[in-house]
Parts: sequence; C-alpha cells; structure tokens
Amino acid sequence: MSAEATRHALAMTLRELVDHYRSLAGAFGKPVPLSSFPLTPQETECLFSSFDEDYHISRFFHFSELDGPRFTIDGLPATHVSLDPEIESIL
Repeated sequence: MSAEATRHALAMTLRELVDHYRSLAGAFGKPVPLSSFPLTPQETECLFSSFDEDYHISRFFHFSELDGPRFTIDGLPATHVSLDPEIESIL
C-alpha cells in the first residue's frame, strides 16, 4: 500500500468509522458490507486491520463472510463488519 493510501485510511478516526457504520446499519449489531465505507479496497484493509490489531478496539468488531467483495482484515477474509454498542464507551 502506498504511503498516501495509508495516511488516508488512518485519517478516518474511530468515531468517524462508528458514525458511518451507524448511518449504514441503522443500529449496532447489524452486518454492514466493508465495501460500503468510503475507502478504496486497500484503505479498507489497512483501516480495519489497524483497529483489529488493537485489543481495546477489536473486541467490539465482528467480521463475517457473506456475499460481496472480500477483504483481508488482519490476515483473515471478511466481507462484512458489525459493531457492538459498547464501542461507544471508548469513543
């Protein structure tokens, strides 16, 4: 990944990611396609992998494989993400 792609992906804060997730899902706990986030595939993989590597954040993320474009998140395939409502406790 280029340095520019890394900077753009990491420019989305956790708060922005959660807000975008909620606007798409309507409520916590519902799977949202990773392709729905306003990022390139490389940026999506970088952003979600970086959050998944942090224990305090990753425990609120749940990745799944459903229909849709596949991404590699921290070495594992995923198409969707759902978030626990408790993630708001760390924002």
